[in-house]
Amino acid sequence: MAEPAATTPATAVANGTDLVEVRGLAKYFDVSPPLLNRVLQGEPRLILKAVDGIDFVIPKGKTFSLVGESGCGKSTVARLVVGLFKPTRGHIRFDGVDMAGLTKREEIEPVRKRLQMIFQDPYASLNPRWRIGDIIAEPIRAHRLIEGKADILARVGELLTHVGLSPVDAEKFPHEFSGGQRQRISIARALASQPEFLVCDEPTSALDVSVQAQILNLMKQLQREFGLTYLFISHDLAVVYHISDYLGVMYLGRLVEWGTGRRVFGQPRHPYTRMLLDAIPDLEMTGRRRIPVAGEVPNPINPPTGCHFHPRCPFAEDRCRREAPKSLPLPEGGEVACHAVEEGRLEAG
Repeated sequence: MAEPAATTPATAVANGTDLVEVRGLAKYFDVSPPLLNRVLQGEPRLILKAVDGIDFVIPKGKTFSLVGESGCGKSTVARLVVGLFKPTRGHIRFDGVDMAGLTKREEIEPVRKRLQMIFQDPYASLNPRWRIGDIIAEPIRAHRLIEGKADILARVGELLTHVGLSPVDAEKFPHEFSGGQRQRISIARALASQPEFLVCDEPTSALDVSVQAQILNLMKQLQREFGLTYLFISHDLAVVYHISDYLGVMYLGRLVEWGTGRRVFGQPRHPYTRMLLDAIPDLEMTGRRRIPVAGEVPNPINPPTGCHFHPRCPFAEDRCRREAPKSLPLPEGGEVACHAVEEGRLEAG
């Protein structure tokens, strides 16, 4: 049954509520051996299609999560969105502005300070030689948001308080904190430029399970407090269960299914989505039907023809091996790219 009155990524553009719009986004990497080696050994160029044409929209104040196994292209999407990588093709629009069209520093800087990134490893993302106060103050000084040492120090204290730490922690060094505390510091640094959009690249994967819950709760609290919009990257559906308004499932550079978090968790349609959900223990003893899917992610340099998932799919047929599926709208909301769903061979779950 369709979910009435729910704004979906597909309708957000028409309603003017979108903050981030991604259309036809692709990123290819040339991973070929050096030219001399290729000539002497007669080897062709090798192109890795890390992201192979995806579309999604993130409404303001919402969380869109991208999930999938390692190597499916999630982190590449994160780096494309914040501008660390240049797209091979496609468009990324932030609040209606095409990021590719920004070439001058005076054009880029006002947009860049409105989006920030939280990295996966809180041990590697903080300069070990800097005090915490200097780490958090760096974006404030870079964007000239506050002048004066005393005012900057006061703002650093406010940010540390927001993330559950103390202003006196500004005098300490990163090695004096635990992993969860370091990630709180990373969040404080990201908030320093007063952003509207945060790209979170597996921000809890390096933390213990109990600490993961604390960081996720903190992020939800900050989202309510500051009206933040998140792109949340994870390989674990259990992590994004409580934080996601919308959920996209990636496999080998393609988006195979997306929809509201409630719909994807409650009515998963793509076999790969079901496989990921099967990895979550059924602690509530709901009797959820389990469909075992064997195998590993294929080599992304030489992916399978047709539907990339067909070697592992229990519902694959000849068409799946020949033809890449197109995304189709679902009556219950969202889209899925699967021939079995299109042909009715895979019943609704």
